[in-house]
Amino acid sequence: MKAVAYSIKPFEKEFLAKANQKKHDITLISNALTAETAGYAEGKDAAIVFTNDDVSAGVLEKLASAGIKYIVTRSVKTDHIDKEAAAKYGIKLSNVPSYSPQAIAEHAVAMAFSLNRHLIAADKHCHNLDFSNDGLVGFNFAGKTVGIIGLGTTGQTAARIFSGIGCKVLGYDLSFPEDSPFIQPVTLDELLASSDIISLHLPPSSQNVHLVNYEMVSRMKHNVMLINTSRGAIIDTEDVLTALENGQVGYLGLDVYEPEDDLVFKDHKPDAHTDPLLKKLLEHPNVLITPHQACLTRETLQEIADRTIKNLDMWQQDKCAGDACVCHKSAKPAKDDHLLNG
Repeated sequence: MKAVAYSIKPFEKEFLAKANQKKHDITLISNALTAETAGYAEGKDAAIVFTNDDVSAGVLEKLASAGIKYIVTRSVKTDHIDKEAAAKYGIKLSNVPSYSPQAIAEHAVAMAFSLNRHLIAADKHCHNLDFSNDGLVGFNFAGKTVGIIGLGTTGQTAARIFSGIGCKVLGYDLSFPEDSPFIQPVTLDELLASSDIISLHLPPSSQNVHLVNYEMVSRMKHNVMLINTSRGAIIDTEDVLTALENGQVGYLGLDVYEPEDDLVFKDHKPDAHTDPLLKKLLEHPNVLITPHQACLTRETLQEIADRTIKNLDMWQQDKCAGDACVCHKSAKPAKDDHLLNG
């Protein structure tokens, strides 16, 4: 099968090559998919895209005219694809239905540790030969209460790690998982009132937009640590910034940010990207922001590449992509159907 892969980062190439084993003729380009770059798909059977690519109706029309019959996105997220338009043009769709929960959970825990022990500030001090300990006092995690909101595979993995370092772990989800001896199921109110650290592990859903707002934050413990490695839109960032400024939120770790589609995966130094809200967050001493890198491990990148190639393999054999199928008429239930099931 001939394919063109858009928005390819240098670090992805070795993983795709290892997964492909020269089975498919894939052209890798760094350009994002847009109406202007859709022409690179001319003569190809499939397009491989990412979440920052434009897969709207107009672009899909151009891809269909170029001969594209299949589109696979290197992500769980699929809301960047106009599925109805794809169906109209007879284009089959697939995604990477899941990948390493370990990577994302470990990143959430790493952010919590870094915020608590002020590692970013300490590193800056030492680089300036300031080896005093002023402003670097943290706390022991052992004995603290961690609340996990969203108990899918990633949330459960994070809970297991926190439990392993001596934390009491509370969990809330609309459907509590079976066989989770290290998580104590509680109501959302109980979790908010009792947790020293709260980690969000929720799916993208219209129901989850701004779930964490000032009203919810006001029900949390004073000086709470809040970690979000899920989706930027889950947090009302202005409300949380207000809570940071008045001390209700003591620490904030974000691997995701709203709006982030025009922000992440790009170097904005040349264009002097301005976002007053982001600027305030970056200036706050108890805020840690990372560039949507929670899944950025070698193991996860290989998983994504392997599944991407497997989807092409299935289509080449005239088979459905199975649990990776995200076509408009696919009967596969969406995680978005549940408010809290990360």
